[in-house]
Amino acid sequence: MSLKGRDILSLTELSSEEITRILDVATFLKSERKQGRFRQPLVHKTLALIFQKPSTRTRVSFEVAMTDLGGGTVTLSGGEIQIIRGETVEDTARTLSRYVDAIMARTNRHSDIVELAEHATVPVINGLSDLYHPSQVLADLQTIREKKGRLEGLRLAWVGDGNNMCNTLLVGCSKTGISMMAATPAKYRPNKAAYDIAKRVSKKTGGEVKLVEDPEEAVRDADIVVTDTFVSMGDDASREERLKVFLPIYQVNSKLMSLAKPDAIFMHCLPAHRGEEVTADVIDGAHSVVWDEAENRLHSQKAMLSLLLAEDTALRI
Repeated sequence: MSLKGRDILSLTELSSEEITRILDVATFLKSERKQGRFRQPLVHKTLALIFQKPSTRTRVSFEVAMTDLGGGTVTLSGGEIQIIRGETVEDTARTLSRYVDAIMARTNRHSDIVELAEHATVPVINGLSDLYHPSQVLADLQTIREKKGRLEGLRLAWVGDGNNMCNTLLVGCSKTGISMMAATPAKYRPNKAAYDIAKRVSKKTGGEVKLVEDPEEAVRDADIVVTDTFVSMGDDASREERLKVFLPIYQVNSKLMSLAKPDAIFMHCLPAHRGEEVTADVIDGAHSVVWDEAENRLHSQKAMLSLLLAEDTALRI
């Protein structure tokens, strides 16, 4: 199964089988890398990386992924391309398509990445927007499958802001048979379109999707507990207002984790703010798998890039 030439903007464009294929390739490439073996199906391929927002894991993991696969990257900050001086997204997409084989963009507005994909003639990958973060959620699904041995039938609890991570987990969980309960304040619920998609898809995959306000209800008997910062990039002006709403009710601490299953895992996409959305004893404790989760950004993105850009014969695993 190849994804050659496709865009990955939200996970909504991928079938359950295609997500599983990415995870299978990611697992294989991770094993190969740990044994010092590197398949390089992307020799002479170049990925453009556009960053309108700061990045640690996204930038490093995509750059290393392309290096491992034999290709290269061109990294551009928002201040280094002509969009800042008025060039249209459409013209930028058309120009970059003449130089590179794929584009990864980390944008302030999801509409910008949609427009980029509409006019680019090469695959476009969403490295984070205000609505979705598919590259992170693929790594999350890989991590869950590693730790639990499966995806279907598990229960995931989201606690906190109904942000881009929550939106994408709703889609990703529904497509892989994970039941997800998201506990958020009423004012900070996830995107309605993402929730509606998840509700519809989960009926076919056997999962369940539910929105609640009580974190204890969401976490009780969960297999996976996930949170994210209460103040995402771009929300700094409302930081104090947000913290008053979220703290202390939505903080993931040892008391809240005790309601989950004894072997539950804790996940966070990072960067974390210890003492806000999560306490140090949880993120640094025995339940935490955040460092494996961060590492899996590399492996899942290698899989995604390989499937988008390589010839089918290079991925017969």
